[in-house]
Amino acid sequence: MGSEAPLPPLRAAGLKGGAERAAALRAEPNSASPSGQGRHPPTHTPIARSPPPAMSQRRGPPQRADMLPEIAAAVGFVSGLLRTRGCVSEQQLQVFSGALREALAEHYKHHWFPEKPFKGSGYRCIRINHKMDPIISKAASQIGLSLPQLYQLLPSELTLWVDPYEVSYRIGEDGSICVLYEATAAKPVSSYGMLTCKNQMMLGRTSPSKNYIMTVSS
Repeated sequence: MGSEAPLPPLRAAGLKGGAERAAALRAEPNSASPSGQGRHPPTHTPIARSPPPAMSQRRGPPQRADMLPEIAAAVGFVSGLLRTRGCVSEQQLQVFSGALREALAEHYKHHWFPEKPFKGSGYRCIRINHKMDPIISKAASQIGLSLPQLYQLLPSELTLWVDPYEVSYRIGEDGSICVLYEATAAKPVSSYGMLTCKNQMMLGRTSPSKNYIMTVSS
């Protein structure tokens, strides 16, 4: 029974080499890549994200191109009434026409139904019945025309129907209904036989209605 035998030289060397390598790894900085991002990368930096497509591509309501001919016919008719009096200059008429066109487009944009042309006809109707239509008076204010001046320049009784495919008017309570604009395209079948704002006014007459006159068509 002697003293303990020493560890084999190879095993002692292996333990010593392993300890040295472990110490070297603890002291060595993260140099696994040139950017210094080794086994323990730095804190992640948030990446700015673009808004969802639905938000980034959101736009205003599109302009209704399908009602431009009807609005143009109505605006041209009212402007023509002012022109015949000779009290409004051409420059003023251009400003008035532009203001009335924009006002009607805004007023009709959610009340225009080409598949059902007479739906909303009463809402779209421009009416002067000893009381000025607010859309006309608003457009006239752009050129400095007051209500008394409008009453002198425009008929005291005027009804202007602006519907898809057709624009018509009547001056006076018992006057003839005249067509300003009529589209060449056929109207939807569902539009026939309906009791329209125009027909309701004609049925309410005490005297027989006069002829339905077409003045302008396209």
